[in-house]
Amino acid sequence: MRFLKKFFCGLLVFGLTTSGIFAQAIRDDAVSANIPPVKISIFSSGLAYYEHSGNVSGPVVVNLPFKANDVNDALKSLVLNDPASANPSVTYQSEQTLIQTLRSLKVDLSDNPAMAAILNRLRGTEVEITAPSPISGRIIGIEYQSSISPLMGGSPLTGGSTVEPWLSLLTEKGLQRFDLGEISSVNFKDPEINSDLKRALDLILFSRNSDTRDLAVHLPGNGSRRVTLSYVIPAPVWKVSYRLDMGRDASKSLFQGWAIVDNDGDSDWKNVELSLVAGRPASFIQKLYPPYYLFRPTLPLAIAGAASAVTHDSGYAPPVPAPSAARMRASPVMEAESMMVMESAMMDMDTTAKSANMAGGVVETAAGAAAGDQFEFTIKNPVNLDRKMSAMLPLTEAPLEARKLLIFSAGQTGRNTHPRLGAELTNTSGMKLPAGPITVYDGGAYAGDALIEFWNEGEKRLISYGEDLSVVGTVTDSGSRKMVSVTVSGGVMTFNRSQDYTKIYTFKNNGNQAKAVVVEHPITQGTVLESPRADERTPSLYRFNITLAGGQQETILTVLETRPLTERITLLQTRQETFLSYASNQEIPQNIRAALQQAVNLRKAVNAAEVEVNQAEIRRTFLLSEQDRVRKNIEAAGNQTSQGQEYLARLQSLDREIDGMTPELERLREAVKNAQKAYEDYLNGLHL
Repeated sequence: MRFLKKFFCGLLVFGLTTSGIFAQAIRDDAVSANIPPVKISIFSSGLAYYEHSGNVSGPVVVNLPFKANDVNDALKSLVLNDPASANPSVTYQSEQTLIQTLRSLKVDLSDNPAMAAILNRLRGTEVEITAPSPISGRIIGIEYQSSISPLMGGSPLTGGSTVEPWLSLLTEKGLQRFDLGEISSVNFKDPEINSDLKRALDLILFSRNSDTRDLAVHLPGNGSRRVTLSYVIPAPVWKVSYRLDMGRDASKSLFQGWAIVDNDGDSDWKNVELSLVAGRPASFIQKLYPPYYLFRPTLPLAIAGAASAVTHDSGYAPPVPAPSAARMRASPVMEAESMMVMESAMMDMDTTAKSANMAGGVVETAAGAAAGDQFEFTIKNPVNLDRKMSAMLPLTEAPLEARKLLIFSAGQTGRNTHPRLGAELTNTSGMKLPAGPITVYDGGAYAGDALIEFWNEGEKRLISYGEDLSVVGTVTDSGSRKMVSVTVSGGVMTFNRSQDYTKIYTFKNNGNQAKAVVVEHPITQGTVLESPRADERTPSLYRFNITLAGGQQETILTVLETRPLTERITLLQTRQETFLSYASNQEIPQNIRAALQQAVNLRKAVNAAEVEVNQAEIRRTFLLSEQDRVRKNIEAAGNQTSQGQEYLARLQSLDREIDGMTPELERLREAVKNAQKAYEDYLNGLHL
C-alpha cells in the first residue's frame, strides 16, 4: 500500500440523521466528482484493499458506495490524501436514518400504517374529504363500529358482524361521522403535511430493495490536484488452481498457476492494477456504523432542604499571647505554599490554553512498515472486470524439478494396499505459492488431482494424485520387551528394559520396471528410531526411500523403534516370596541372583529369630495368665487349708519360671535386632 505524506488532515466523520438518506455537501459550491479505483489488492484472508486516484479541481464531493455490511470496515480503514484540503470530512447516513427521518415527519410511515392509523395520528388537522360530496372539517379521531356483513351470512339472529373504522370530523354542521370505506379521497389542507407525506414516500421508494450505503467524501480544496482515497473492506477470497505437466523428462516439468477472482461489488473494474496477496493478516470488525448510547444513572435533585436544629456549648476567652515578629508576618512556609498554589494554578491555566490551541493543529502519525510473512502477486497487465463477474488470471508459469515416485503410508495395518502415485516437487518458481489443487498431466494425458498446502520458495513437497495398482504393500506390527541391564545400589534394584516396536513393510512389484517408493512411517510417541536411518523426518513421520525391483519380486523394509523403561524396587520393602522370584529369574545376571539368594537367607534368619521371640512371649503370657488363676484359687480356698497350701506352692513355682524367662526374652530380642541389622547392612552394601 502506498501512502502520501499528507495523512488525514483533521479528518471529520459525521452521521447525518436528520437530512434524509442523501449525503449533504458541506459547501454549496462543491461539485460531485467520480474517482475510479486504480489499484486493488485482494488478500487470501477475505479482505481487499481499494485505492481510488484521480484529478479534481476546486471543492468536490466523492460518493463511495458500500454494502451495508461493509460500512464498519470502511469507516475503520478509510484514508484520505488531498494535498489542498486542510479540513476534509466524510458524511453518511446513520443506520437508523430512515426510521428516524420517517418518525420525524408530520406523517409517520415508519411502521407501514393503514389509512385509519394515519388519520388517527393527525387529529386536529383540517382535511377535505369526498364522501361522496366534498366536506371540510377537522379530524377528531377514528372509532370502530360493528356492522352485519351479508357476505358472511350475517343477520341480527345469526351474527357474522365485522368491525369497520369511522372517521369523526368537526364540520360547520357540528360533529359528523363517516364510514372510512365510503370515503373516496382525503386532502390535507396543510401544505407541510402534504410535503412530508411526499418526502416519506420518496424515502421509502429509494431505500426499497437497496443494500447500498454512500460515504460522501467532502474535499473543500482549491485548484487542480491529484486526490487518493483508500480503504479495506471484505471481499471474496481469491482462489488458486495449478497445473503440473510431468512430461517425459523430470527436468522439463512445467508448472502453471491460475488465480480466480470475483468482483462482487457494485462498480466495474476499468484498467485496475490488481494484486493478489497470499498471507493471513490479523483483522476484525468494529461496530462503528450503528449509533451507540451510553447508560447514565439518574440521580436525585440537589435541592437545599431545611436546616436541622443544633445546640452549641458556651465558650470562654483563652489567654492572649504576647505578639511577636514571627506572628506579625506570614510564615515563610505558608508563603512558599501560597506561591506554589498560585504557580500551579497559573500552570493549569497555561496548560488549558495550550490544549485549546492544539485542537487546530495537524495530526502527525507514526511511520509504518510491512510486517508478516506475506507474498504479493501483481497481475502484469491492467485488469478489466465488470461488476458481479469473475475471472481466471495467470499467476505463475515456471519449470520445476519433479521426481516421480510412489508414496506408501502405514495407515492400514495388516491389509494389502496400493501405494499412491506421487511426485517430489521443488519450488523453483521464486514465489511463495498459496494452497490449492493441482491437476497433474503425465505423458500428455490426465493423471489425477492433488492438493498442496502453502508452499515456500525452495521448499520440497510431496504430492499424490492416484494409486499404483501394480504394486501391493502389506504392513505387520510386532512388539517385545527385553531386559537391558539390572543394577543394585544402596538397597535399590533398578531394572532397565527396552520396549521394541517393529513394523515390517512388504512390497510386491508386479510390473517389469523398478520403482522408487517413499515409505511414510508414523513416529511412535516416546520412542527412538533404532534402524534403519530415516531419509527425512516430519513432526509426525519418518520417511524412508527404497527401490522396488520389478518382475514380481518382494522388497522388505523393517523399521525398529525402542522405548526405554526403568523400574526401581526398594529391596528392604520387598517380601520374601518376591525375593525368591527375582533369585530364580533367568533375565537377571547370575551374580545378582546369588546376592539376592544370600539376602533371602539373611531374611530367613531374621524371620527365625522373630519366631523364637514370638514363642517366648506366648509362653510368658500363658504363665502370667496361669499365675492370675492360681491367686484367685488361693483367695477362694484360703491359704491355711491344705488345698490353699498346694496353690501357694504352685504360685511360687510360676513366679520362678516367669523370672527366669525375662533374660531369655532380652537375649532373643537382641538376636532379632542383630539379624535385622545384618540383613539391612548387606542390602545397603550391595553394589552390583
